Amino acid sequence: MPERGPAVFLDYDQAALDAAYDQAAYAANREQLVRRRIGDSAAARARLGAPERVAYGEAAVERLDIYRAARDRAPIFVFIHGGAWRGGRAEEYAAAGEMLTAAGACYLVPDFSWVQDAGGSLMVLADQVRRAVAWVYRNAARCGGDPSRLYLCGQSSGGHLAAVVLTTDWPGEFDLQRT
Repeated sequence: MPERGPAVFLDYDQAALDAAYDQAAYAANREQLVRRRIGDSAAARARLGAPERVAYGEAAVERLDIYRAARDRAPIFVFIHGGAWRGGRAEEYAAAGEMLTAAGACYLVPDFSWVQDAGGSLMVLADQVRRAVAWVYRNAARCGGDPSRLYLCGQSSGGHLAAVVLTTDWPGEFDLQRT
């Protein structure tokens, strides 16, 4: 058994705490799964066509991919991708867009900063994701969607960011009212 260092959080030493945030430490096939997701998304984009890519903010990374439904005023499904807050791009998460657009929904995936590019602050990422969702709501018609049927989902660290979106004071912080 390796020598344990001093506890830095609860019973964790620094190595154990780092391992708790490193998926490779407990998912030996992580890289295989990442390659599969990226390949599946590339195949889906080949079948669907390139998404419309629009800016929701000023920073170069503040863009989102729009996969439209075949009908107007469609439900809107916003997917916040994972990547341990340190990786992932919207283009790597296109595969679900094929199923959702076939079912009649718009599928939107925002890009946002990685935490290491944001000075270690998750608040930057949270702000970007909240602004992306506000943009989608305000521009639903441009996306072919219905703002009263906006759905949000997140995977892994994207689930955390989606939860932040759900706790937002939309009228107070974004001047958005319920529809």
